[in-house]
Amino acid sequence: MLSEIPKQFHLLSGKPVLLHSLEAFAAVVPKIEIILVLPEAHIVTWEKLLIRHQVDLRHRIVIGGETRFQSVKNGIRGIGLPGLVAVHDGVRPLITKEVIVRLFAEAEKFGSAIPVVAVSDTVRQTEGKKSRVIDRNNLRLVQTPEIFHSDILMKAFETPELAFYTDVTTVVEAAGFGEVHFSEGDVENIKITRPIDFLLAEAILKQRGEV
Repeated sequence: MLSEIPKQFHLLSGKPVLLHSLEAFAAVVPKIEIILVLPEAHIVTWEKLLIRHQVDLRHRIVIGGETRFQSVKNGIRGIGLPGLVAVHDGVRPLITKEVIVRLFAEAEKFGSAIPVVAVSDTVRQTEGKKSRVIDRNNLRLVQTPEIFHSDILMKAFETPELAFYTDVTTVVEAAGFGEVHFSEGDVENIKITRPIDFLLAEAILKQRGEV
């Protein structure tokens, strides 16, 4: 982001990106238990933002780890009663009510629900100076939230961490829990990564009438 401020704390339509993400879930499931995983060094910043923006949102903060695997593992340790758990990127602030409701419903039916979207660009795999085209019809981009039953997550994250783990689904599959259920994602459910993503996110919120 070319900024000293972590991207999840940047303002989007007047409030932190992270707050958009949390409020989306709280609005759909009022009694949801929100566990926010943050680096220890960022907790004070987040608490100051809550005061500045007069936020009254029930959630529990857990200190993250050095990797995504470790952070998710720390987060699920705080789960209380068995139930469905949605693991969501804090920097996907445009998740909609419709997507959240559908994913929870499908996870209830199939045991898991992972939002994916088709790849629209041409994709090439490179090896040195050589490259080859990959059939994009067989490729999908994985979004979040990734939803699983808590029993599955707890057992999956008891396994050793491997270097290629970049999402929860891969951990669950590697732990031997079989195939997961892929659901239709939303192209507007973008991940804020670069400055241009803020421009796109602002435009989407404006189109929705949320600005």
